Amino acid sequence: VIFRGEDLLKKSAEEMRRIRGKEISMIFQDPMTSLNPLQTVGRQLDEMLALHTSLSASQRRNRAVELLTEVGIPNPADRLENYPHQFSGGMRQRVVIAIALAANPGLIIADEPTTALDVTVQAQILTLMENLVKKFGSSLILITHDLAVVSEMTHRVAVMYCGRIVEEGPTKELIRAPYHPYTMGLLESIPRMAGTRLPRLPQIPGMVPSLFDLPRGCSFEPRCPRATARCREEIPEMRRMTGNRRTACHNPQTAGKEAADYDR
Repeated sequence: VIFRGEDLLKKSAEEMRRIRGKEISMIFQDPMTSLNPLQTVGRQLDEMLALHTSLSASQRRNRAVELLTEVGIPNPADRLENYPHQFSGGMRQRVVIAIALAANPGLIIADEPTTALDVTVQAQILTLMENLVKKFGSSLILITHDLAVVSEMTHRVAVMYCGRIVEEGPTKELIRAPYHPYTMGLLESIPRMAGTRLPRLPQIPGMVPSLFDLPRGCSFEPRCPRATARCREEIPEMRRMTGNRRTACHNPQTAGKEAADYDR
């Protein structure tokens, strides 16, 4: 795992403790379980600032107020004294984002950051994250199953199946013309409001195999419409395709067949 030219897997526990929060921060999908229910949000922000900055206690409090203001929490000075259960789901996630941004990290990893929120709040949180990442100059790795979110928020996407990346490339190019049959299946199974009316929504046949009992060759082979004998025996390696794109497939779509009627 290379970050800024260094292998994180070779770092000591103490080195990683300094990196987490300051260089790399995390936004988890459920803010209620990622926040400490026994501490005020002000205390939790202060811990992050005390660990990764040289600010005094009064400066840390002022910075905490600034962070809550940045993420759109009303009456931030008063809310510092509140506990997580005193916030709504959307407001709790805003607190988590504030903590993640506290030390101005270079990389933020967001794992399904809107899963536990209703649709309206999801849009607000995604817009907030997008704006703050640009403002703070951080990079964002967004982990999600929602391809609509991927198409709106990312510049580059990696599609994973059974723990392996099967295709990656610039978001717009990959969505417009995927190489891997799994990517194609994902895109074609998305409901569309416009275009040709289909009698039934396309689906990927079969089930995802157990990670403890993967097929001998390509993990997607039992469900793949383009599978051959080679796919059953040999795990495909990532290979470069046209432009800045790669795929792990023995029999990819020729020149990237266009995903039919996908409304981006």
